[in-house]
Amino acid sequence: MGVFSGHWPSESELDKLRQKVAEMSGRDAQEVRVVVSPYRICPLGAHIDHQGGTVSAMTINRGILLGFVPSNDTQVTLQSGQFKGEVRFRVDEVQLPKHISEINGLNEQIDSSKPQEECKWGNYARGAIYALQNKGNHLKTGITGFICGSEGLDSSGLSSSAAVGVAYLLAFESANGLVVCPTENIEYDRLIENEYLGLKNGILDQSAILLSSYGCLTCMNCKISHSVENSDNYRPHVQTIKHKLIRPPEVQNNHGELGNAYKILLAFSGLKQALTTNPGYNRRVAECQEAAKLLLQASGNEEVEPVLSNVEPDVFEAHKSKLEPDLAKRAEHYFSENERVLKGLEAWASGNLKEFGELITASGLSSIQNYECGCEPLIQLYEILLKAPGVLGARFSGAGFRGCCLAFVDADRAEEAAIFVKNEYRKLQPELASHINQGPAVLVCDAGDCARVF
Repeated sequence: MGVFSGHWPSESELDKLRQKVAEMSGRDAQEVRVVVSPYRICPLGAHIDHQGGTVSAMTINRGILLGFVPSNDTQVTLQSGQFKGEVRFRVDEVQLPKHISEINGLNEQIDSSKPQEECKWGNYARGAIYALQNKGNHLKTGITGFICGSEGLDSSGLSSSAAVGVAYLLAFESANGLVVCPTENIEYDRLIENEYLGLKNGILDQSAILLSSYGCLTCMNCKISHSVENSDNYRPHVQTIKHKLIRPPEVQNNHGELGNAYKILLAFSGLKQALTTNPGYNRRVAECQEAAKLLLQASGNEEVEPVLSNVEPDVFEAHKSKLEPDLAKRAEHYFSENERVLKGLEAWASGNLKEFGELITASGLSSIQNYECGCEPLIQLYEILLKAPGVLGARFSGAGFRGCCLAFVDADRAEEAAIFVKNEYRKLQPELASHINQGPAVLVCDAGDCARVF
């Protein structure tokens, strides 16, 4: 049984979840298994995972809880703490990617009279089945389960979609007695997001959720390649997932000291928009690929896969004048961010949180100026965080088109900083601030652990 930092999940949360699943299934609460799948933050390495860059990440002590019991047959029955309705399907049904099932008129097998929200929240569970089937796993046992996020927390920008996908994968694998290593599950979750749902993101989120360890900064090499059989169909294939866990020297011999050094601040904007409906994210991925293609052609390496990790920094410097301004900015962000990650890993390993924070802030600025993500409310929130007492560094969390900003803050001033940010943001964005109607507008949290089954 896993033990999580920061008292998450609490015993009361676990008891409540087990009782709910027991009521749904008619089984004893002691039979209920619980998947804990934490949210992640990316201190450094913004927007470069899909180009095969080196990134850093850690989880926080908040996330997704999925309580479940294995079914006596192939039936899957799911309810949600966030969405209405009940999702039902069988694990032996053939799951098709959404764009194919929509063409064939097979998009949903749920009562079409129900609201759209009720019909679609089960897509990640179906996607998990698709991924497992795609890799040749024969599933015979379904689950009865209840899924929920941390109470009162807007998870926008915290990789909640990856946390949900990982949770379903671990539940179906547990129910069917499958032993799957974290690296395989990273690939399975990529299949859920890239192939089943059609989202053009990289492997940072699921890697952080599956590989992190409490108190450590997880460094990952996201080297990927792209299938060029059909240029309109983005199908990255993982070549390597090299990672290492870096613990600051002051906590190498004393687990408890880490929580006294810093806290993680999450400041919520009130902006909500599904990533798959915002063309900005996918457009920037395509711009990075186009920049890589042109730079590789200029250097005589056009046969190489068009991702920026295949472009040497000196090639970029020699040929960046040949790129259109927008493409040059995207490439500039990639190479400068990759350098910031390497410097940040050294700062973290030496315990230099001041330098680490400064690099996070520089990452946020490059995301705004070079990657050109974010919008006025998020940029305002970023700037407010930089003025808050005790803040070491700040940037957007997630893609920067919605959600929240993160900051590392001196632990002794965390609550003071939270109050400052909440009050200042309300002055600038009173309407959006009013949308944050559940839970805190600013959350103080700690580092978390990896996803696992209780």
